[in-house]
Amino acid sequence: MKMAHLSNLIVAKENPSSLGHAARTAVAAVVSYLIARLVRLPEAYWATISTMIVMQSTVGAALPISVQRFAGTAIGAFVGAAVATYFNASVWTFGLAVLAIGVLCAFLHIERSAYRYAGITLAIVMLVPRSISVWTIAAHRFSEVSLGILVGLIVSALWPE
Repeated sequence: MKMAHLSNLIVAKENPSSLGHAARTAVAAVVSYLIARLVRLPEAYWATISTMIVMQSTVGAALPISVQRFAGTAIGAFVGAAVATYFNASVWTFGLAVLAIGVLCAFLHIERSAYRYAGITLAIVMLVPRSISVWTIAAHRFSEVSLGILVGLIVSALWPE
């Protein structure tokens, strides 16, 4: 691929970055991190990551997809904790859980963004080794991601682009 073609893929034509967008994103990311630390969530960076994802859209576009992300996080956390509790942990169990979530989302006609978040949350809950209960891990991930989504939506609403 020639450099000119690569440049065409990187350089914004319709939605360029701006100083205002960078400032909004930075403020929202810091706020979500500080709130997560304040309420003693153990991995506050998940709130920050979720906030930064939400901040990539306008509030009008972010609200519907944020509801999907919230639902997907809930599904992934619950399925991950349930599977890890009742079945032996293995890559095959994880793969079957990803498939099961996909089937559930298809059956319920849930958007792919929810399925994507469910899969990400499932992977974090099932594949990251921890010394605490898998249900506690699932609750933490759900709380951290949900907080991040909420902060991103609030900042987007209060400080529109």
